[in-house]
Amino acid sequence: MTPRKTSDPRDLFPGALEMMILQSVRRQPMHGYALVQHIKQRSNDLLQVEEGSLYPALQRLLKAGLLKADWQTSATNRRVRVYKITPAGVKHLEHEVSRFEQMLEGISLVLTPAES
Repeated sequence: MTPRKTSDPRDLFPGALEMMILQSVRRQPMHGYALVQHIKQRSNDLLQVEEGSLYPALQRLLKAGLLKADWQTSATNRRVRVYKITPAGVKHLEHEVSRFEQMLEGISLVLTPAES
């Protein structure tokens, strides 16, 4: 994500980018630029993933065996690395989404005004 000197609502918590990558390639294998565009579009332009964040995250996911990648030729005749989720990646994603939903529920409970 774009680093900012002040807090930016677009900053993500640790692991969020990895979850979004895994969910995106679970729907359809894609290359890095397509991932950036997909996340931007699906978030209604609220999230802007920078290459400096995306490619290190992709490398971490590859190293962990949660993604695999193959070199292919794009529609524009360029050589691109296309990322696909592995069975271990699907299992990891489901676990992380469940943890995220529990965390979100807890935060929502704390933020909800108490009844008097």
